[in-house]
Amino acid sequence: MSQFYPLTVTDIHYTIRDAVVLTLKPENADAFTFTQGQYLTFKQDFDGTELRRNYSICTGLDDGEIKVGIKRVDGGAFSTFANTDLKVGDTLHAMPPQGKFFTPIDPDTAKNYLGFAGGSGVTPVLSILKTVLKREPQSTFTLVYANRAVNTIMFREELEDLKNRHMGRLTIIHMLESGQDIDLFTGRVDQDKCEALFKQWIDVTAIDTAFICGPEPMMLAIAESLKSHGLEPDQIKFELFSESQQGRLAKQEMAKRAEGQKGTEITVIIEGAQRTFEMTKGQSVLEAALANGQEAPFACKAGVCSTCMGKVLEGEVEMLSNHALEDYEVERGYVLTCQSYPLTDRLVIDYDTH
Repeated sequence: MSQFYPLTVTDIHYTIRDAVVLTLKPENADAFTFTQGQYLTFKQDFDGTELRRNYSICTGLDDGEIKVGIKRVDGGAFSTFANTDLKVGDTLHAMPPQGKFFTPIDPDTAKNYLGFAGGSGVTPVLSILKTVLKREPQSTFTLVYANRAVNTIMFREELEDLKNRHMGRLTIIHMLESGQDIDLFTGRVDQDKCEALFKQWIDVTAIDTAFICGPEPMMLAIAESLKSHGLEPDQIKFELFSESQQGRLAKQEMAKRAEGQKGTEITVIIEGAQRTFEMTKGQSVLEAALANGQEAPFACKAGVCSTCMGKVLEGEVEMLSNHALEDYEVERGYVLTCQSYPLTDRLVIDYDTH
C-alpha cells in the first residue's frame, strides 16, 4: 500500500521567478532518510481529484534538511499550487524517498563523475554532486547544465558557491540557447554538441559514471553519444519524470488492439491479500487494480519510477515502457504495472515480492 506521511513546509525560496525550493520537516524523520539523487512522491487533492507528483530532493546527505525544487509548468496543478498558494507552516503529504538515480559513495576511491541536466532536471544532480564533494574528497564532478537563458538557471548562486569552494574538483559548463560568448556553449544539447564537448572539454574515457536528467530527447542523445565514446550502459544513470509522446501513443494503440479481444482473469497480491477480477487487455495492470478498489502502489504512472513494480507469477504481459527497472530485474519477472498490459487470459501479479 502507498503510505504517505505529513511534512511541514518550514521555508519557501524562489531560486528563479517560476521555480520554488521548499524546505520540509517530516513528522517521522526516520521514514525520510534518503540517498543522494532520490525523490519524494507527493499527493494533493484538487477539486476532488487526487494528483501524485514526483519531485527530487536537492539537498546533500550532510545538509541536515530536506529540500525539493519545483518548477512551475503551464497547466500543472501541483506545480502551480506549490509556486503560488503554498505557505510556510502548511502541511504536505509524501511517500518516503525513492529512486535509483545514484551510485554508492566510497570515501577512499577517486572517481570522475559527469552530470548533464536540463532546466529543473538539475535538482537530483545537485544532491548527488554536493554529496560527492563532501563524502568523496578525491573525486571530481563535471556538470553540463542546459537552460534557455541566464535568468532561468535554478540554483545559480549555490552552484557558483560550490564551484568556488571546490576549485579543481567541480567544473560547471552552462549551455544556453542564446547569450553566450562561446559558440560551443550556445544552443541545444544534442549529439553534435556532445561530440564537440567531448572533443574539446570533456575526456569521456576518464569518466566513471554519468548522470543525465532532463527532457527525454536530450537524455537519449547524450546517452548515445556517451556510449559511442566508450561508456558502458551501466555507467549511465537516467532520471526522467514525464511520459514521452511515444509512450502515450503506444497506450492508445494498445487500447485499440484490445477491442473485441477476450478479457483477462487477473489476481493481484497486495500486502498478503489476494483479489481476483476481470480486466480488458486494453487496460494496464495498475489501472485495472485501482479500478477494482485495490490500493496498489503508484506514483508517476509513466514508467519512469519503480513505485508500481510487481512480479509476474503466472501469465505474460507486454511492458510498453521501462525507464526504472534494471535488466536483471526484468529477467526475474519484475514489471512496471503502469506499463504492463496482459497478453494471456490468466495473470497473477505479486506486488509484495521485491
